[in-house]
Amino acid sequence: MGDTSAAFLDAAATALRLLERRELAERWAQESVLRQFSVAALAGHLARGITTVERYLDGPEPGETGISAASYFDTVLRSADIDDPANQAIRTRGDEAAAGGPAALAGDARAALGRLSSRLAGEGRRRRLRVAGGLVMTLDEYLRTRVVELVVHADDLAASLGVELAPPQPGTCKIAIDVLVGVARIRHGDIAVLRALARRERDLEGALRVL
Repeated sequence: MGDTSAAFLDAAATALRLLERRELAERWAQESVLRQFSVAALAGHLARGITTVERYLDGPEPGETGISAASYFDTVLRSADIDDPANQAIRTRGDEAAAGGPAALAGDARAALGRLSSRLAGEGRRRRLRVAGGLVMTLDEYLRTRVVELVVHADDLAASLGVELAPPQPGTCKIAIDVLVGVARIRHGDIAVLRALARRERDLEGALRVL
């Protein structure tokens, strides 16, 4: 199993432990730390970070060349405006995933992760998938996007529940950071990213804020 698959499974296991906490059911109907995102919808969105992998693997393999994880985020998340249609659709899909309640959501995520734990070992990292928006990616690159989603939103959900979350493995966080810096480089250029990292007084664009 490659490093990216291992990182995905690690991030997914961390997210699952959060989805199974009693605090989730207690705060299910409350607002999360993200504006216009209920705890339920955020939990549903987090679970989709696991379940979409299986859904896309079940589809036919496309013939097009795949894009990178950074290009995926640059394409599908163009605006930070919470009223942007793409962001509204994300919240709606989270609500739909959570419709059965916290126990059902956690059960679905656990079942999907169990199947993926063995399935990914038999899939080639260059296997192509057609994912959200009709975009084509290799499995390896798509899993990198899932690592970002799982790591970032597990932290969001933990903050919403008022609990401490054991962090994922360093290699898992490294993948998430690499992808997000890649998005920043696409959007703002290397010099702006260097300034954001090393000369914050000249970071006029907030170059590292990409989600």
